[in-house]
Amino acid sequence: MEDWRTSVLMAAYHRAEPAHLAEALESMFSQTLAPDEIVFVEDGPLGEPLRRVLDSYQGKDIPLVRVALAENSGLAVALQAGLDVARYPWIVRMDADDISVPHRLATQMAALREGGIDVIGSAVSEFDGDPTNVVGMRSLPLDHHAIVRYARMNNPINHPSVVMRREHLVAVGGYRSVPFMEDYDLFARLLAHGSVFRNLAEPLLLFRAGDAMFSRRTAPGMFRAERLMQRNLVGYGLVSRPRSWLNLVARSAFRALPRSAMRRSYRVLFYRSRDAS
Repeated sequence: MEDWRTSVLMAAYHRAEPAHLAEALESMFSQTLAPDEIVFVEDGPLGEPLRRVLDSYQGKDIPLVRVALAENSGLAVALQAGLDVARYPWIVRMDADDISVPHRLATQMAALREGGIDVIGSAVSEFDGDPTNVVGMRSLPLDHHAIVRYARMNNPINHPSVVMRREHLVAVGGYRSVPFMEDYDLFARLLAHGSVFRNLAEPLLLFRAGDAMFSRRTAPGMFRAERLMQRNLVGYGLVSRPRSWLNLVARSAFRALPRSAMRRSYRVLFYRSRDAS
């Protein structure tokens, strides 16, 4: 009989906003289907305001397991540290500044119980500032075969929305340090491993967008990171070398656009209808 218990995996460093962290944690503690534990990695010293938020959620019905790293080591290292101590078979990702809708976990686990799925994500509603200010819905391909095709060019899962089979994560080596793209790299390895993917059309997460999101896409070192990611896709057998160079050119050209043009292109590329597949 399959074990359906869940570990929520979160991480934050000292620049996280305490109010955003409180919203993120509250959305997990208020799920209609409660997770069995929340593993929170403190990626280096957090400071008193963030520690107070975490302290306020300890001792409640859902165990909050805190892992403190001595120094800020980056998201991949932090998530791997959390994965190492997570106890349950299903890993639920959650960022420290996003908001899960109350029925997120119930909906995803019901879909997983249908069988044959190892990794499940969902559409996300992107908001700017106030959570009620939804600016768009990012919906990725839904079925496994469409996800495989899409993964040859772009990240096929909205990372903060994902639930994954822990056994498969361990089998592919967990999170690795691929700057800016640790999630894409992980999903590519899982696909190469044979994990079966699915995305749900319903947006089950409110994702904090705005200028910061676009700034991350043009951060220093992004081109070098993209070259590494494309080499990885070749190594995992997902794309040919010529296709990797085409990807590099296309994805780098997108990041080179002026901010206003990047926003418009982003809407065209990623804001899909709910029946996208």
